[in-house]
Amino acid sequence: MRFVRVPAGSFWMGGVEPTGTLARAYPLLETQRFTELADEGPAHQVRIRRAFYLGQHEVTVGQFRRFLDASGYQPESEADGTGGYGYNADYDPATTRRGDAFEGRDPRYSWRNPGFAQGDDHPVVNVTWNDAQALAQWLSRTEGHTYRLPTEAEWEYACRAGTRTRYPHGDNPQGLLQTANAFDKDAAPLWPRWQQHALAGSDGHAFTAPVGSYAANAFGLHDMLGNAWEWVSDWHGDTYYAQSPRTDPQGPSEGSVRVRRGGSWHTWSFYARCGYRNWNSPETRYTLVGMRLLREIAPGSQNKGPAKR
Repeated sequence: MRFVRVPAGSFWMGGVEPTGTLARAYPLLETQRFTELADEGPAHQVRIRRAFYLGQHEVTVGQFRRFLDASGYQPESEADGTGGYGYNADYDPATTRRGDAFEGRDPRYSWRNPGFAQGDDHPVVNVTWNDAQALAQWLSRTEGHTYRLPTEAEWEYACRAGTRTRYPHGDNPQGLLQTANAFDKDAAPLWPRWQQHALAGSDGHAFTAPVGSYAANAFGLHDMLGNAWEWVSDWHGDTYYAQSPRTDPQGPSEGSVRVRRGGSWHTWSFYARCGYRNWNSPETRYTLVGMRLLREIAPGSQNKGPAKR
């Protein structure tokens, strides 16, 4: 894995636009969509006290396979025998509340098979929060460094990379075609029900793309938006931002669902904004959800350059 040093610093976290402004910017969305954003606010300034290394890319299929081979760990989708979710073009959308041709849980689907072809350089999906924890803990023991999932604040700070716009490139959703693998005209024919929400152009991939296929943000990080949702360490709380510490927030002390950030190859541009929050139970394994790891920098090494690997 390649890691990029993210400097310490401060940023504005959370929603920074009034609901009416967003409604005008995304006119095809139903009004209900804009009433579901309360957990993005209030916007608040957060300080990240220590620099850290963050994976330049999402964890790939090949990297996850090597972890399993070396550690003997069995992912939850295989260990409990219930499998994951998968894309099935023949699946009848009328039979599912999602209405989007994903079916599961089913033992046919796991990180090995999300229902579409992936190479070793694609982001691994169908991994649970617990699977991500297992990888981080094993890597920490093996290398003698501390690896973990980023906090939600660290993730958004790294994603924004000094910006306050909807996306690292600016406010225009069409810019995602150069910077992210999101829902576009390549994927729209597979989901005609949602095609009005597709970006007006092609990013070259209907499903996941090889990591690093799109331009990096100002910190040198790829795919912070799109490709695969990324687990972070925090429990989710609807009102957490109102009482969140302003320095190195860690999320609520307890909860029932863990936060995931960044959107995926199937995500509409509205939901691929830097500040958008989503969540799942820790044992969820879904065909859109993957991970990215953080490597801590020892306090005495905060001012040193990138680690040699």
